[in-house]
Amino acid sequence: MRKVIVIGAGLAGSECAWQLANRGIEVHLYEMRPHQMTPAHRTGNFAELVCSNTFGSMELTSGAGLLKEELLILDSLIIKTAKEFYVPAGTALAVDREKFSQRITEILTHHPNIKVFYEEVKKVPRDEVVVIASGPLTSQALAEDIKELVGYEYLYFYDAISPIVEADSVDFSKGFWGSRYNKGGEEDYFNCTLTEEEYRVFYEELLKAEKVPLKDFEKAVYFEGCMPIEMLAERGYKTLLFGPMKPVGLIDPRTGKEPFAVVQLRRENREGTLLSLVGFQTRMTYSEQKRVFRLIPCLRNAVFVKLGSMHRNTFIQSNRILTPFLNMRKYPNIFFAGQITGVEGYTASVGTGLMAGINASRLIRGLDLVVPPEETMLGSLIRYITSKQGTLQPMAPVMGLLPPLDQKVKSKEEKRRLLAERAIRAMKAFKEEILKE
Repeated sequence: MRKVIVIGAGLAGSECAWQLANRGIEVHLYEMRPHQMTPAHRTGNFAELVCSNTFGSMELTSGAGLLKEELLILDSLIIKTAKEFYVPAGTALAVDREKFSQRITEILTHHPNIKVFYEEVKKVPRDEVVVIASGPLTSQALAEDIKELVGYEYLYFYDAISPIVEADSVDFSKGFWGSRYNKGGEEDYFNCTLTEEEYRVFYEELLKAEKVPLKDFEKAVYFEGCMPIEMLAERGYKTLLFGPMKPVGLIDPRTGKEPFAVVQLRRENREGTLLSLVGFQTRMTYSEQKRVFRLIPCLRNAVFVKLGSMHRNTFIQSNRILTPFLNMRKYPNIFFAGQITGVEGYTASVGTGLMAGINASRLIRGLDLVVPPEETMLGSLIRYITSKQGTLQPMAPVMGLLPPLDQKVKSKEEKRRLLAERAIRAMKAFKEEILKE
């Protein structure tokens, strides 16, 4: 029996180990807790939920809900167990976190194909099949080795995330498409214009906005190129006009003049269904982000699929390093899974762990590696993190990642329902296909 080393028994590592073991693969599962704790964990149990106790929405018309359904189709241990320990939380899948992690630990430690080693892995074996699922709080020693493995410039230790909005919710009458100095494609950026009065109101409310306090395990280390927008604003009234809201090199074709200020929205995916606010990383609370950013004229009715943040998070530039099968281009025997790949949230971590486990087992058995269809949430999410152009910032499962429908649908709810139905059909067909081998 061939073996796979899985580093980390969080959500991704636990799911990965289960998928491998159930396919007859011997798993050596390494977890440094409880002998060496992270600043966020409290126990030595597997799949411990360190932030909230919810996996997000269960509604099929949401990205998180659709992804859960897809993972259940693929026999996810984590999602199935989460449903066993459900606690009421509206439409969200919340769990009794202590009982949930205890049950996952019990299942994995008693599996005949899994051997657990409670010790820190400081160096990744280059000549064995390995899945690195060490999470956003990877130990310093292992992080140093991962740096060497992937290249120092491709390992990030912080998130500097700008908000992302649904393109359908943007008022495109409040600006124009075009690149600065006419360099690049005409539809690369949408430039939302602000008058001097609109800018003043936005600036004043930005200064007043409530900020998220730092957690114990986060350090307020900001790089000049990715300062929170509210910290830039604190430097003076005109600072933003020389930074993320500078109008230089942009001529409004409607007036023939340079606007007073602009907010640039950049395409976030091939289809242009998602747009990100360029340079708008922030520590404002989510509710304040919505309030303040909707003062920008083109975003009055914006639907935010992802809000901005800045926090400690170790992740790799998967788009430079990984194939769509979640193994390295340089070392095809080494896979990554979980938040370290650049996915965000519990359910997305589980999904990458599941697919890394499936593909690691296929590699050992000499089968072709697989990725779910792009019509599925899991397939779209994996393709996004492994193929995005430019710098990768962590992404959660959102409906805007899915390719558009063949037909035009006016109702947003109906469109989401049809997208979800298409995704479920595609995932069921995918499962049938890989089960034949």
